[in-house]
Amino acid sequence: MSVHQAAVRWQRHGEVFTYDTYSRDHELVFKAGKVVIAGSAAPEFRGNAQHIDPEEAYVAALASCHMLSFLAICARKRIGVDSYTDEAEGVLEKGDHGKLCITQVRLKPKVRFLPGQEPAPDVVLELHHRAHSECFIANSVRTEISVVSP
Repeated sequence: MSVHQAAVRWQRHGEVFTYDTYSRDHELVFKAGKVVIAGSAAPEFRGNAQHIDPEEAYVAALASCHMLSFLAICARKRIGVDSYTDEAEGVLEKGDHGKLCITQVRLKPKVRFLPGQEPAPDVVLELHHRAHSECFIANSVRTEISVVSP
């Protein structure tokens, strides 16, 4: 249906190239160079805490996709949404196969609906369930993803 591209750019800057010394800092490049994000490894893996690490980007991609699916469903059902925030978190640990992986992502969406359009709590849960089933990213991974209700 569509192709999505991103570039990753890294360059050694004079340091000796050993595991303990090389810089993990790099660039994540989107939209043919129009958007550049500073990337690095997580601090636990000798990365720069000021930059986005792949694990954070993964969690953000899942949260963003869920939100966009949720908003699309609400719009199609003519349920007005005023705001949507999510403080999602992912857990990096050894998986069943003995390797480090993001084993679970907890989405914690807080949705404010337009006055007079607030669905019942069970309807909101169903909207999130449907958003999860329609999320392209969630459908692409094996990580357990849960939506934690407020």
